[in-house]
Amino acid sequence: MVEGITLHDRTPAPPPSYDHGMSIRWTYAFVDRPAERFARALEFWTAVTGTRLSGLRGDEGEFVTLLPGGSDACVKAQAVASGDGGAHLDLVGDDVPGLRAAAVRLGAAVVADHGDWAVLRSPGGRSFCAVPWDGESARPPVVRGSRLDQVCLDVPPSAWGAEVAFWNALLDDWESLPGSRTEFHVLTPPAGLPVRVLLQRLDEERPAAAHLDLACADLAATRADHERLGATRVADHPHWTVLRDPAGGLYCLTGRDPETGGLPAAGRR
Repeated sequence: MVEGITLHDRTPAPPPSYDHGMSIRWTYAFVDRPAERFARALEFWTAVTGTRLSGLRGDEGEFVTLLPGGSDACVKAQAVASGDGGAHLDLVGDDVPGLRAAAVRLGAAVVADHGDWAVLRSPGGRSFCAVPWDGESARPPVVRGSRLDQVCLDVPPSAWGAEVAFWNALLDDWESLPGSRTEFHVLTPPAGLPVRVLLQRLDEERPAAAHLDLACADLAATRADHERLGATRVADHPHWTVLRDPAGGLYCLTGRDPETGGLPAAGRR
């Protein structure tokens, strides 16, 4: 929800379901931020999600999990060596090789195979990971009136049809519906999974990207809270606000029910 749209394009109809037998057991949203500003990003995102940090992992200490109290984590962070960062999605399952193979059959490419987990790239150019399930089941609660519950994939117009078809097919047991505006397509997971996927068609040809969305019970109050913690307002829209966190990453606050992820009745068409 960072950019505008081309309103005359239509969301393609969902393709037939592919019964690849893959069950997504959990989902993680990844906060990707430049290494030189990683510590500031972690300070901000632990504050707004009410979490604490795990120990650093990876060859360069580039990975960390944001741990809630009394429930399972669904947000992680990664320090990136170049660019401004962004976001990506981790799909968690019992059978990582099977999930990886299903994604490749549907048009994804393998970027890196780490054995028990893999980095893939969707047909539209967005990286995501397939990782093993470790028993996660308890969704974190709403914190400070909001919940980080959505990874938004920003898709160039030329890749829109292929990208919607890919995610529909890979997540074939998720609810797949056009959004409240013609530039959006929503993939809602089965009950209990903490992070859903929003696809957004951009209004210009540029590389695919991704950002994080938070569902807010009171958008204005959450925006003020985030600004006190160091975020900067970029743009206001009727039902969402674009902010930049202290590490320079864009994200959105959205006027959705933080318990269900859905729009309030007044926001639906």
